[in-house]
Amino acid sequence: MLVQSKNPATGKVNKEFETFTKDKVLEICKSSRKAFDEWKKQSFDERAYYLRKLAKVLRQKKQDYGKIITMEMGKPINQAMNEVEKCAWAAEIYADNAEDWLKDEVVKTEAKKSVVTFDPLGVILSIMPWNFPFWQALRFGIPALSAGNVSVLRHSNVVPMCAMAIEEAFNLAGFPQNVFRTVITDHDKVDYLIKTNGLIDGVSLTGSVEAGKKVAQTASKNIKKFVLELGGSDPFIVLEDADLNLACKGAVDGRTVNSGQSCIAAKRFIVVKDVAEQFTKKVVDLMSRLKVGDPMDEKTDVGPLANEEQLEKMEMQIKDAVDKGAKLEVGGKRISGKGWFFEPTVLTNVKDNMKVLKEEVFGPVMPIIVVRNEKEAVRLANDSEFGLGASIWTKDLDKGFRLAKQIESGMVFVNNIVKSDPRLPFGGIKSSGIGRELSHYGLKEFVNVKTINIY
Repeated sequence: MLVQSKNPATGKVNKEFETFTKDKVLEICKSSRKAFDEWKKQSFDERAYYLRKLAKVLRQKKQDYGKIITMEMGKPINQAMNEVEKCAWAAEIYADNAEDWLKDEVVKTEAKKSVVTFDPLGVILSIMPWNFPFWQALRFGIPALSAGNVSVLRHSNVVPMCAMAIEEAFNLAGFPQNVFRTVITDHDKVDYLIKTNGLIDGVSLTGSVEAGKKVAQTASKNIKKFVLELGGSDPFIVLEDADLNLACKGAVDGRTVNSGQSCIAAKRFIVVKDVAEQFTKKVVDLMSRLKVGDPMDEKTDVGPLANEEQLEKMEMQIKDAVDKGAKLEVGGKRISGKGWFFEPTVLTNVKDNMKVLKEEVFGPVMPIIVVRNEKEAVRLANDSEFGLGASIWTKDLDKGFRLAKQIESGMVFVNNIVKSDPRLPFGGIKSSGIGRELSHYGLKEFVNVKTINIY
């Protein structure tokens, strides 16, 4: 089967790849198993040495890798290079902290000595999406390797060039052979890897809810550890005492980062009625000023959507909203010409029976919901199958913290947009996933938490 890498700004094919045969995929997994036997014996200092070299490689090739990201999925070039830089930072965070985060824990019991240790599990399969092609792959890969595991990456077939570039980065950093490998393959071979004993020991997926359910079902049947990072419909709550200039800038940034194609993008804008008119006027003005165009241009704010399928789905979601009474304040349609571009869009008079609220919207679309007070805002924020992130905007920080405690999500930011940070755990609840990535919590997802008692 051929996999085509396409440039979403032009629709032209970048490159074609043959999917790996079953025999090649099995050979890679078996080679990874042998590599694990040696890698797990490496000291934390030795692993940190390679991680720091990886950080150096990523920074040296930041421009090259950023261009590959932009060519394959349309991310504006400045954001693409920042993504590579963030991966370098994460490598340094784990180089500096993994040993401390995984140190043995001594527990006082009636035994002479009771210790909890954290041993690596083995070969971990990661199934990653196209929207943050470097960050999401390395957000998992760096902690997994830090803990002594080895990794096989099955990236989205939208971004095969990125997948191979990530493997190249590990090779350039001098990692031992087969510690980090990439496979370009179809879903059936992924399913086979999870089902078959002796190939992989765990699986981490970032993707859709449906894909997560399938992977979780297969992994569970075969008693293999899994972590799921799935969709989001993050609420963005604006209270009557918010700094509106700050909140409106945050709203536009949070909705249009990566051209709106982010699981942690702000997606439901819940605004208290006292400031709703001012908020709407300001965000409409800011959204209308955004530059949409060539993602290789450093002045571009919003690039294309990743593919035709994403564009068509968003058109359907907008039509559904307008047909049910929503008002288009700005935008609302694709931009004619080459590539898969969509206008930054603001919708008002939005109701809960509309797809823009019931489904995850992967594009620069801002639906505004007006509420009477903070109590109603929290109720609506929690009225979702998702529970990934949320943001609250208020000058009263004590109130912000109190309300954050009431929000049903894995992450809440007060007076800032939701973002990932390697020092803090990342993940959600409900249909947004199971488990955590990043920080010491993510580091311990794919380890054997072993109790040793000495009498």
